[in-house]
Amino acid sequence: MMVRKMVRALSLSLVALTLIAVVNQTAQAGPPLICHPLDIGNAKSLPWGGTAWRAIKTDYKINRLVEDTLALLGSDMPVIVRMETLRRAAVYATGDRQVAIALHSRLLARARNVAGKSGALAHFDVGYLEETYKQLIAISGDMSFAKNLNGYSSVVKAISLRGGDAEMELAAAMITERPRRSSHDAHFRKAAAGAAEGSLLARNLVTHFGNRGRSIAEIRARLGMAKN
Repeated sequence: MMVRKMVRALSLSLVALTLIAVVNQTAQAGPPLICHPLDIGNAKSLPWGGTAWRAIKTDYKINRLVEDTLALLGSDMPVIVRMETLRRAAVYATGDRQVAIALHSRLLARARNVAGKSGALAHFDVGYLEETYKQLIAISGDMSFAKNLNGYSSVVKAISLRGGDAEMELAAAMITERPRRSSHDAHFRKAAAGAAEGSLLARNLVTHFGNRGRSIAEIRARLGMAKN
């Protein structure tokens, strides 16, 4: 009897450990542009209620989303903060197709009305939002209108207009991660090469690609890069 109880207790413990592992794995799974919030430190962004990917503020007025987002996306906002702001905006817009379309339309119009290097951020914003919307389709059918958008090309254009940008390369690496595209490794390598130790870029590379290294130094070493 005692042996049976011990076996049963051990079995239950193993089940519990398995469930914990599954939950932890699930928490790391999901579309990377949606389910993996970015570390932006103390930078200003859309209001948020915690560290969870869907920690929206329930008292936030969705009718303010378009104007609030556009007001935040100024030329002085770092690219990684833009990425998190656009992620939050997309999550807020989930379930409100009209707001989602309105935000995309405004960002698209802004990108079309600027030219040259000064338009890089505008092209990046609309491209990153489009790819974020596409990843939301698996969560909300209201985003189905974004199915055929090609935001990745706008992000690549933005990188070209900037003459290279390591934070934008992180965005491109995340976009091309799932499903894996042939350009992914090049984007990841350029992001790692431009990541200063302790920077937001370095922290987010480690957070989002922790299987490739527990520090930016380890990531670079695995990529065969010399120390900065």
